Amino acid sequence: MAQRKAAAAKHKGVMAKDGVSANDAAPPKDRRRERGEASVQRIIDATIELIAEEGLASVTMQRIAEHVGSSNALVVFHFGSKENLFRAVLQYLSDRYDELWVTLVRAPGLSPVDRLLGAVNCAQNFARQHPKWVSVFVVFSSDRKSMQIYNEIGLPSDLAYTAEARELLIEISRSGGYTGVDIDTLSESLNYLVHGAWYWDHLNPRGRDTNVLRKTMLLLLHQAFPRHFELMR
Repeated sequence: MAQRKAAAAKHKGVMAKDGVSANDAAPPKDRRRERGEASVQRIIDATIELIAEEGLASVTMQRIAEHVGSSNALVVFHFGSKENLFRAVLQYLSDRYDELWVTLVRAPGLSPVDRLLGAVNCAQNFARQHPKWVSVFVVFSSDRKSMQIYNEIGLPSDLAYTAEARELLIEISRSGGYTGVDIDTLSESLNYLVHGAWYWDHLNPRGRDTNVLRKTMLLLLHQAFPRHFELMR
Protein backbone atom coordinates (compact mmCIF):
# COMPACT_ATOMS: atom_id res chain seq x y z
CA MET A 1 0.00 0.00 0.00
CA ALA A 2 2.77 2.38 0.95
CA GLN A 3 4.54 1.55 -2.28
CA ARG A 4 1.40 2.37 -4.27
CA LYS A 5 1.08 5.77 -2.56
CA ALA A 6 4.70 6.53 -3.20
CA ALA A 7 4.32 5.60 -6.86
CA ALA A 8 1.17 7.72 -7.15
CA ALA A 9 2.89 10.65 -5.51
CA LYS A 10 5.85 10.29 -7.87
CA HIS A 11 3.48 10.12 -10.84
CA LYS A 12 1.65 13.21 -9.62
CA GLY A 13 4.95 15.03 -9.21
CA VAL A 14 5.84 14.62 -12.85
CA MET A 15 2.53 16.09 -13.98
CA ALA A 16 2.57 19.74 -15.01
CA LYS A 17 0.01 22.15 -13.62
CA ASP A 18 -1.96 22.03 -16.83
CA GLY A 19 -2.13 18.26 -16.71
CA VAL A 20 0.70 17.63 -19.17
CA SER A 21 3.28 15.16 -17.97
CA ALA A 22 6.95 15.96 -17.92
CA ASN A 23 7.43 13.40 -20.65
CA ASP A 24 5.15 15.49 -22.91
CA ALA A 25 6.92 18.76 -22.12
CA ALA A 26 9.30 20.49 -24.54
CA PRO A 27 12.31 18.31 -25.37
CA PRO A 28 15.61 19.26 -23.78
CA LYS A 29 17.91 21.50 -25.76
CA ASP A 30 20.48 19.85 -27.96
CA ARG A 31 23.62 20.90 -26.13
CA ARG A 32 25.91 19.48 -28.79
CA ARG A 33 24.14 21.50 -31.48
CA GLU A 34 24.29 24.65 -29.35
CA ARG A 35 28.01 24.19 -28.82
CA GLY A 36 28.49 23.66 -32.54
CA GLU A 37 26.55 26.82 -33.42
CA ALA A 38 28.51 28.82 -30.84
CA SER A 39 31.76 27.49 -32.27
CA VAL A 40 30.72 28.47 -35.80
CA GLN A 41 29.83 31.98 -34.64
CA ARG A 42 33.17 32.43 -32.86
CA ILE A 43 34.97 31.46 -36.05
CA ILE A 44 32.89 33.87 -38.14
CA ASP A 45 33.49 36.68 -35.64
CA ALA A 46 37.24 36.01 -35.62
CA THR A 47 37.34 35.98 -39.42
CA ILE A 48 35.50 39.30 -39.57
CA GLU A 49 37.98 40.86 -37.16
CA LEU A 50 41.02 39.61 -39.05
CA ILE A 51 39.68 40.68 -42.46
CA ALA A 52 38.69 44.12 -41.15
CA GLU A 53 42.11 44.69 -39.63
CA GLU A 54 44.41 43.03 -42.15
CA GLY A 55 42.50 42.36 -45.36
CA LEU A 56 42.15 38.98 -47.04
CA ALA A 57 45.68 38.14 -48.11
CA SER A 58 47.01 37.30 -44.64
CA VAL A 59 43.93 35.44 -43.42
CA THR A 60 44.46 31.67 -43.27
CA MET A 61 42.51 28.87 -41.65
CA GLN A 62 45.39 28.39 -39.21
CA ARG A 63 45.43 32.05 -38.18
CA ILE A 64 41.68 32.01 -37.68
CA ALA A 65 41.98 28.91 -35.52
CA GLU A 66 44.69 30.57 -33.43
CA HIS A 67 42.56 33.69 -33.07
CA VAL A 68 39.65 31.61 -31.80
CA GLY A 69 41.85 29.43 -29.61
CA SER A 70 40.89 26.21 -31.35
CA SER A 71 42.46 23.74 -33.73
CA ASN A 72 42.73 24.15 -37.47
CA ALA A 73 40.84 20.86 -37.78
CA LEU A 74 37.79 22.36 -36.06
CA VAL A 75 37.64 25.26 -38.53
CA VAL A 76 37.94 22.83 -41.44
CA PHE A 77 35.28 20.61 -39.87
CA HIS A 78 32.76 23.46 -39.77
CA PHE A 79 33.51 25.10 -43.12
CA GLY A 80 35.59 22.74 -45.23
CA SER A 81 37.60 25.45 -46.96
CA LYS A 82 38.55 29.10 -46.66
CA GLU A 83 36.27 29.99 -49.56
CA ASN A 84 33.31 28.40 -47.80
CA LEU A 85 34.20 30.32 -44.66
CA PHE A 86 34.37 33.59 -46.58
CA ARG A 87 30.98 32.84 -48.09
CA ALA A 88 29.56 32.20 -44.64
CA VAL A 89 31.01 35.48 -43.37
CA LEU A 90 29.57 37.52 -46.21
CA GLN A 91 26.20 35.78 -45.91
CA TYR A 92 26.16 36.49 -42.17
CA LEU A 93 26.85 40.20 -42.72
CA SER A 94 24.28 40.42 -45.51
CA ASP A 95 21.67 38.84 -43.24
CA ARG A 96 22.42 41.32 -40.46
CA TYR A 97 22.02 44.29 -42.79
CA ASP A 98 18.79 42.83 -44.12
CA GLU A 99 17.44 42.49 -40.58
CA LEU A 100 18.14 46.17 -39.91
CA TRP A 101 16.63 47.16 -43.28
CA VAL A 102 13.45 45.21 -42.52
CA THR A 103 13.17 46.88 -39.12
CA LEU A 104 13.71 50.45 -40.35
CA VAL A 105 12.26 50.34 -43.87
CA ARG A 106 9.56 47.67 -43.94
CA ALA A 107 7.89 48.14 -40.57
CA PRO A 108 4.08 48.13 -40.91
CA GLY A 109 2.34 51.49 -41.13
CA LEU A 110 5.28 53.54 -42.37
CA SER A 111 4.68 56.15 -45.05
CA PRO A 112 6.95 56.22 -48.12
CA VAL A 113 8.76 59.22 -46.60
CA ASP A 114 9.31 57.39 -43.30
CA ARG A 115 10.50 54.31 -45.15
CA LEU A 116 12.99 56.33 -47.18
CA LEU A 117 14.25 58.02 -44.01
CA GLY A 118 14.58 54.52 -42.59
CA ALA A 119 16.80 53.59 -45.52
CA VAL A 120 18.95 56.65 -44.83
CA ASN A 121 19.21 55.73 -41.16
CA CYS A 122 19.94 52.10 -42.00
CA ALA A 123 23.06 52.98 -43.95
CA GLN A 124 24.40 55.25 -41.21
CA ASN A 125 23.39 53.16 -38.19
CA PHE A 126 24.87 49.98 -39.60
CA ALA A 127 28.20 51.70 -40.22
CA ARG A 128 28.27 53.27 -36.77
CA GLN A 129 27.24 50.18 -34.85
CA HIS A 130 29.41 47.73 -36.78
CA PRO A 131 32.38 49.48 -38.41
CA LYS A 132 34.31 46.23 -38.80
CA TRP A 133 31.37 44.68 -40.63
CA VAL A 134 31.40 47.57 -43.09
CA SER A 135 35.15 47.18 -43.55
CA VAL A 136 34.64 43.54 -44.48
CA PHE A 137 32.00 44.53 -47.04
CA VAL A 138 34.47 47.00 -48.54
CA VAL A 139 37.29 44.45 -48.64
CA PHE A 140 35.13 41.80 -50.30
CA SER A 141 33.82 44.21 -52.93
CA SER A 142 37.23 45.63 -53.80
CA ASP A 143 39.48 42.54 -53.75
CA ARG A 144 39.75 40.79 -57.09
CA LYS A 145 39.84 37.29 -55.60
CA SER A 146 36.78 37.80 -53.40
CA MET A 147 34.77 39.95 -55.80
CA GLN A 148 33.07 36.89 -57.28
CA ILE A 149 31.80 35.90 -53.83
CA TYR A 150 30.56 39.44 -53.27
CA ASN A 151 28.85 39.47 -56.66
CA GLU A 152 27.03 36.26 -55.77
CA ILE A 153 26.00 37.17 -52.21
CA GLY A 154 26.32 40.90 -51.56
CA LEU A 155 25.54 42.51 -54.90
CA PRO A 156 22.03 41.06 -55.39
CA SER A 157 20.99 42.48 -52.02
CA ASP A 158 22.51 45.86 -52.84
CA LEU A 159 20.60 45.98 -56.10
CA ALA A 160 17.37 44.99 -54.34
CA TYR A 161 17.76 47.77 -51.75
CA THR A 162 18.45 50.31 -54.49
CA ALA A 163 15.38 49.15 -56.44
CA GLU A 164 13.22 49.37 -53.31
CA ALA A 165 14.44 52.89 -52.56
CA ARG A 166 13.78 53.86 -56.18
CA GLU A 167 10.16 52.73 -55.88
CA LEU A 168 9.80 54.88 -52.77
CA LEU A 169 11.18 57.88 -54.65
CA ILE A 170 8.67 57.28 -57.43
CA GLU A 171 5.80 57.07 -54.95
CA ILE A 172 6.81 60.29 -53.15
CA SER A 173 7.20 62.10 -56.46
CA ARG A 174 3.82 60.91 -57.71
CA SER A 175 1.83 61.47 -54.51
CA GLY A 176 3.51 64.83 -53.84
CA GLY A 177 2.84 66.17 -57.32
CA TYR A 178 6.51 66.76 -58.08
CA THR A 179 7.55 67.09 -61.71
CA GLY A 180 10.92 67.09 -63.39
CA VAL A 181 12.61 64.89 -60.75
CA ASP A 182 15.25 62.62 -62.27
CA ILE A 183 14.44 59.53 -60.20
CA ASP A 184 17.14 57.33 -61.71
CA THR A 185 19.92 59.83 -61.05
CA LEU A 186 18.64 60.56 -57.55
CA SER A 187 18.42 56.86 -56.71
CA GLU A 188 21.91 56.11 -57.97
CA SER A 189 23.31 59.19 -56.24
CA LEU A 190 21.99 57.99 -52.87
CA ASN A 191 23.47 54.57 -53.54
CA TYR A 192 26.86 56.06 -54.47
CA LEU A 193 26.84 58.14 -51.31
CA VAL A 194 26.38 55.10 -49.11
CA HIS A 195 29.08 53.01 -50.72
CA GLY A 196 31.45 55.95 -51.05
CA ALA A 197 31.02 56.84 -47.39
CA TRP A 198 31.59 53.25 -46.32
CA TYR A 199 34.75 53.05 -48.39
CA TRP A 200 36.05 56.34 -47.05
CA ASP A 201 35.26 55.39 -43.45
CA HIS A 202 37.16 52.15 -43.96
CA LEU A 203 40.22 54.14 -45.07
CA ASN A 204 39.71 56.95 -42.55
CA PRO A 205 38.13 55.46 -39.38
CA ARG A 206 38.43 58.70 -37.42
CA GLY A 207 35.77 60.34 -39.54
CA ARG A 208 33.07 57.68 -39.37
CA ASP A 209 31.15 59.21 -36.45
CA THR A 210 30.15 62.35 -38.34
CA ASN A 211 26.70 63.02 -39.79
CA VAL A 212 28.03 63.92 -43.23
CA LEU A 213 26.43 60.91 -44.93
CA ARG A 214 22.98 61.55 -43.50
CA LYS A 215 23.20 65.31 -44.07
CA THR A 216 24.21 64.87 -47.70
CA MET A 217 21.48 62.33 -48.41
CA LEU A 218 18.86 64.58 -46.83
CA LEU A 219 20.19 67.52 -48.84
CA LEU A 220 19.59 65.62 -52.07
CA LEU A 221 16.14 64.55 -50.94
CA HIS A 222 15.26 68.09 -49.88
CA GLN A 223 16.28 69.47 -53.26
CA ALA A 224 14.05 66.93 -55.00
CA PHE A 225 11.14 66.95 -52.53
CA PRO A 226 11.37 70.16 -50.46
CA ARG A 227 7.92 69.74 -48.88
CA HIS A 228 8.69 66.25 -47.62
CA PHE A 229 12.28 66.36 -46.38
CA GLU A 230 13.81 68.91 -44.04
CA LEU A 231 17.48 69.79 -44.00
CA MET A 232 19.45 68.36 -41.08
CA ARG A 233 20.94 71.01 -38.82
